[in-house]
Amino acid sequence: MPPQQQTAYLHRESGGRGGKVVSVVKNLILTEEDMKALAKKLKQECGTGGTVKDGMIEIQGEHRQRMAEVLRKLGYKVKIAGG
Repeated sequence: MPPQQQTAYLHRESGGRGGKVVSVVKNLILTEEDMKALAKKLKQECGTGGTVKDGMIEIQGEHRQRMAEVLRKLGYKVKIAGG
């Protein structure tokens, strides 16, 4: 499915991580290979680590705004949850 037809949901999680925060991208329909490539791009743009887990991209730290900018440039619609 092309990016223009998808909405990426960004939210922050800290539960079960020893108080550390991760920014999560979910609701994307991508192949495993494309998901890993997108995660790599987001990690480079945010200057931090991350992973692909259970169909979601987890980026270490609070980077939702920066991730939203990158995803919009790639053509995705973006919704940011939480404060």
